[in-house]
Amino acid sequence: MEGWGRRPKPADLPAVAAEQAARTGWAKVVIDWQLGDDVMPVEVLREAVTRVHAVGGRLAVHSQHAAGGVVAVEAGVDSVEHGMGLDPELLSRMAAQGTALTPTLSVITASLAKINADPERARKSWYVPGASAHARLTAAAVEAGVTVLAGTDSRPHGGIAHEIRALVAAGVSPHQAIAAASWTARSYLGLPGLVDGAPADAAVFDGDPRTDLGQLDKPRAVIVRGKRVHRRVGSQ
Repeated sequence: MEGWGRRPKPADLPAVAAEQAARTGWAKVVIDWQLGDDVMPVEVLREAVTRVHAVGGRLAVHSQHAAGGVVAVEAGVDSVEHGMGLDPELLSRMAAQGTALTPTLSVITASLAKINADPERARKSWYVPGASAHARLTAAAVEAGVTVLAGTDSRPHGGIAHEIRALVAAGVSPHQAIAAASWTARSYLGLPGLVDGAPADAAVFDGDPRTDLGQLDKPRAVIVRGKRVHRRVGSQ
């Protein structure tokens, strides 16, 4: 979205999104919010996708209701953020057209737990049905071949290990869950992996985190572009 100032009219959005993507490579738009709000028209979002792609960018959308998910997939966006309430019948199309899903599962399930702690609130909340099915949806997306990416949408940043564990708890294999936060994400973003000439980006662990997810909380070292930016106290 273009800052926090004047809210663009729907007709302005494709141009605003393209301008943003031309600068940074990405634009993100919110196509739904509260239950019952108007969902962005598919024609507007499709035009935004076309114009963003024309400048070499990609378009992500925030969606947390079923109607928004339908519009996002129909418009051919590059990434659906959250995707709560997404119709599982859309997953095969997402996989075929390359629409990724960033489910932010750890945040959604944590919020669900807080709501469910108050039965009266849970009974009235629009959030509960979609959030309750979100783990199953995420696992189904992986099984359908959708590119699932690990993102947290939380502060402070750096809690990606929680998202990896949430993916595994949902039924995603540890290998695929870690990939969603590392090599799969790099590939989706057009960044090289561990190949000659690539930036030296790596997290180093004492053991294989695929067999011990606790390793994710205590990397021996983190290397970014060839420079060690973190070393665990006491490690060599």
